[in-house]
Amino acid sequence: MAKTKGSLEAEISKALTHWEKDFLGRGSVSVKTDIVRDMIIVTLKGVLTPAEYELSKRSVGRMSIKKIRSELVESGRETLNQLINELCGAEVISFHTDLSTRTGERVIIFRLREDLEKSFNTTNS
Repeated sequence: MAKTKGSLEAEISKALTHWEKDFLGRGSVSVKTDIVRDMIIVTLKGVLTPAEYELSKRSVGRMSIKKIRSELVESGRETLNQLINELCGAEVISFHTDLSTRTGERVIIFRLREDLEKSFNTTNS
């Protein structure tokens, strides 16, 4: 039986939570994944530690947190791309991420070589 869009989105969320815990040492509070055309958009909430929230009250602290967290995620980029490829059967052609030090949210966008959403619209409505 083919996967539904919702079940694949849930699988991606679960896999990213496991990756965070294994690679970064802790996971986010919640993860939500949306497949939109040729993009997988992942929103991770609660990614900052209490110490990072405190540090982010100053401009220098905010920039430090964004830089370090960005480098950490970038260093796991190949693993993340491979994870998406295995779950979706689609090649990742670009990866974008940003972190809000105000809300503690990280957004990750995977751009795929193909329109993954279209495959659900035709086979799993």
